[in-house]
Amino acid sequence: MSLHRQFPPDFVWGVATSSFQIEGAAFEDGKGESIWDRFCKQPGAIADASNGHVACDHFHRLDEDLDLIASLGVNAYRFSIAWPRVQANGYGEFNPKGLDFYERLVDGLKRRGIQAWATLNHWDLPQGLQDRGGWNDRDTVHRFVDYARHVQARLGDRIAGLTTHNEPWVVATLGNEQGIFAPGIKDRKIATQVSHHLLLSHGLAMQALRADGAKSQLGIVLNLSSWVPATAMPADIAAARLADAHGRRWYTDPLFKGSYPEDALADLGADAPVVQAGDMEVIAQPMDYLGVNYYTRAVMSASGEAWNAKARGLPVSDMDWEIYPQGLTDLLVGLKNDYANLAPVYITENGGAFPDNQIQAGGVQDDDRIDYLRTHIAAVASAMQQGVPMAGYMVWSLMDNFEWASGYLKRFGIVHVDYDTLARTPKASADWYRQFLRDWRG
Repeated sequence: MSLHRQFPPDFVWGVATSSFQIEGAAFEDGKGESIWDRFCKQPGAIADASNGHVACDHFHRLDEDLDLIASLGVNAYRFSIAWPRVQANGYGEFNPKGLDFYERLVDGLKRRGIQAWATLNHWDLPQGLQDRGGWNDRDTVHRFVDYARHVQARLGDRIAGLTTHNEPWVVATLGNEQGIFAPGIKDRKIATQVSHHLLLSHGLAMQALRADGAKSQLGIVLNLSSWVPATAMPADIAAARLADAHGRRWYTDPLFKGSYPEDALADLGADAPVVQAGDMEVIAQPMDYLGVNYYTRAVMSASGEAWNAKARGLPVSDMDWEIYPQGLTDLLVGLKNDYANLAPVYITENGGAFPDNQIQAGGVQDDDRIDYLRTHIAAVASAMQQGVPMAGYMVWSLMDNFEWASGYLKRFGIVHVDYDTLARTPKASADWYRQFLRDWRG
């Protein structure tokens, strides 16, 4: 059976972006400073010393970009709302001008027949809250709930899917333990407390949004890998199991079982988070969906030596991440096997970075990306055939953008962006995706 015929007629197909990576207009209309605005000022933090002040200038090119999305034939667009655009400091007064932009966005999607999938926190925490302790401070949990309620009150009737957090592991581990992402903190104990507060704020926001009469589906988005041992040696198997505990089950167990994994807690010891009475019950709110972002598998060795796929002659993307679609099937089937109460799953990000520097005859022939998308969509189909409740798939990303610590050096888009002129040029992968969706619709 051809690939497009393996997906039901109500399947959700989309493209995804995030606010800081594409919007620009970093200080317009009352927008406050985010932790990424501050982090980009640190010497050496961003590979090309760039920032998000202009990015793709999506803020000023909204209608052009919405037309671009519509031209692809997708039925969903996943974007994020910049908290400091809506509330400059993360506390105090809200900024109605900030929500005006997102109102134009969701109304523009509605006119074009495209579902709006909005994320409340895609990493750009207001710097005003970071100055008070950021996600390490339990008060930030309550400020997030206030913000979530405010956004829902204004836009919730037009949003199909409302996501609390994007990839809390990244905020906690890369931002607060390894310090390679904003806010640039290197403290394991802070990182684990941050992870707990992110999960707690998710649960409290779910409760509050539902109490306020939520019309959207509500969920969270996790970045997950399939964690596998480098060899069949018991020590490598144990290393992979522990990595899975910290990278996957640390987030999925609280959400679906109401507890942190015992092996991760034992490994953390004194660095385990402070958990107050009732927290875990709040975190384990039933969800309408789980978003999964997948890029590659994680191969673990007891020696601690990093798995170098490139050195082994295995296919890698421009991020040097191994291209391994089977890992997506393995991950999804593993979720189904681990959690009887697993919510419907959307692949909310999946894609590959490739150089894409050559624009020839009006386009970019990105065959590597087409192959990446085709094989990973096939991996989703395989998971569905094995009983995983799959409901949607969204390509990362709509367009080339600010790739965090890599700056503008890595291109994930199915649309090329010329950073000098900001011209958008659909790549061959955009044409492939459009034709795939045309075939799917029949």
